[in-house]
Amino acid sequence: MATTDRLERLIADECGSCCDGDVDDRVAELEAVRDRASLERTPTDAAVFDALSTETRLDIVRLLVAADGELCVCELEPLVDVSDSAVSHALSTLTDAGLVERRKEGRWRYYRPTDRAAALLAAADPGLDGAGTVSGGVAE
Repeated sequence: MATTDRLERLIADECGSCCDGDVDDRVAELEAVRDRASLERTPTDAAVFDALSTETRLDIVRLLVAADGELCVCELEPLVDVSDSAVSHALSTLTDAGLVERRKEGRWRYYRPTDRAAALLAAADPGLDGAGTVSGGVAE
């Protein structure tokens, strides 16, 4: 178990004194917080945030959310300033993370955002509405 020296000092500063029972009570409260936080991770938890950690992938998700439908790879390529292979790689990463869905029709691949992607964007930028727009215009 971790040392509680600093916790004892915090309680003493806040309450004027601290005994072992005070520390035990606070540790129990903190353990309840940990239980409510649900620190169990799924394999995709870290992948989701990693997938949104580059400007290109974040831009692609924003574009797909703003499109309010599907876009073909060839429609995304002129909108982001990276190579064709970088767009394909970004889309693969986003698909693996569960942030976009892919549909193949003949030789064309179409992508659309998942509800999770739209929710994450809305949470990260409260100025965005569900369609990826801000104040009536397309989000930058």
